[in-house]
Amino acid sequence: MEPGTQHPSRTAPPEHRWPAVGALLAALALYAFLPNELIGPLRFVVVGAGLALLVPLIIVNPHRLTRETSWTRALSVSLALLLVLANQVALVLLVFKLISGRHDAPGLLLAALQVWVANVIGFALLYWEVDRGGPVVRTTWARTELPAADFRFSQDEDHDAIAEVAAGSAAVLDWTPRFVDYFYTSLSNSMAFSASDAMPLSQRVKLLMGLQAFGGFVILALVIARSVGILDTGG
Repeated sequence: MEPGTQHPSRTAPPEHRWPAVGALLAALALYAFLPNELIGPLRFVVVGAGLALLVPLIIVNPHRLTRETSWTRALSVSLALLLVLANQVALVLLVFKLISGRHDAPGLLLAALQVWVANVIGFALLYWEVDRGGPVVRTTWARTELPAADFRFSQDEDHDAIAEVAAGSAAVLDWTPRFVDYFYTSLSNSMAFSASDAMPLSQRVKLLMGLQAFGGFVILALVIARSVGILDTGG
């Protein structure tokens, strides 16, 4: 199949580029404004690298995600991995500083929120990129040719439900998950520490969701403990 073409059996519209770009820029901004004592100038290296990887991806698909090559695929996955890995480093540093208790407590609590939100976005982007071959493949390839799914959404099995529910299913409407679906999956996993929306199917996504949930739990536990310490000591 030629790049930019959609298989005749598919009717799902190509996904918009900008929801994912907006989320990525928000995560990079959160990362850029982390306290200098937490991660130092390294955060600007991460932000610069993220923007440098993003520019060619926007040039190739400025509005809708219709074209993909091996190098754009590598860039897009690398961008999501960069954000996730950098945020894990920030999370580890944050844990050490929260435990030590010798730093600006209010600033660290705000940094914990920044790291948590950036973590939600980073994992959402990674889930969005890896599931069923990524956003371009999900809407252009025939369903019989799609890579194995990493997530099972309710729309994937709603075709035999009541009519108004079945009307929006994958089988009837050619529904495909979009960035917002993966963002909600990531958000609910960070808040519930378990899958509460889409169910993970592959081992790689189970490990990723486990890592994300563990990180969210550690941040929450340490923030609560640090906040109690601040209240007990009056700062």
